[in-house]
Formats: sequence, C-alpha cells, structure tokens
Amino acid sequence: MGRLSSGIPAPNVEIHLFRLAADGSRHAISTHRTNADGRTDAPLLSGETFAPGTYELIFHVGDYFRAKGAALPEPAFLDVVPLRFSMAADGHYHVPLLCSPWAYSTYRGS
Repeated sequence: MGRLSSGIPAPNVEIHLFRLAADGSRHAISTHRTNADGRTDAPLLSGETFAPGTYELIFHVGDYFRAKGAALPEPAFLDVVPLRFSMAADGHYHVPLLCSPWAYSTYRGS
C-alpha cells in the first residue's frame, strides 16, 4: 500500500483477505501487515490457495492514518477500504492500493 498524498509506502497497514463463494458469502483466508515497502512479505495467494475466483481485500487505512497523526474527522471519511476483484486461472496479480485520508486508487499491477 502506498500513500497517494505523499507518494511513499505505507508500512504496518492491516490487510484481511477473503474468498467469495458463489452465494456471496465470504471465507477468511489470511491476515497480513504491510512491511516497510508497503507490501506484504510474501504473496497472499500461492500454491493451492491460488485459484480462480472472486476475492476481497480489506485495508484498515484509518488506523494507519491515525497512527501517523493525520487530522481525521470522526468518523473518518475512509476508515476501512474493501477491494473486490476476480482472478483468472493463470497470471501474476499485484493489487496495490494508493490511498490518502480522502481518496484511493487501485489497479492490477505487474
């Protein structure tokens, strides 16, 4: 995760990964924290866990900005950012989140 407002990585952001079933229910897969480079230390999905389907990443950005001393309203405009995406059977998926207290952007990275 990177900070949209300053262009620097965001360390220590809590991220939850879920897989969505056909009926719309969510199944927790894992929880992670970003490292000093704003990334996780290892791929979130690999081997048997890497499967086609729909997933959701939950980024706890409000906690990050509060820890950095950002002046946030209560409640924060962006506190928890859900990002739903789907994957095909093959390929590499890098899903970055660029975020400020007021906006975010994402894309399929390389």
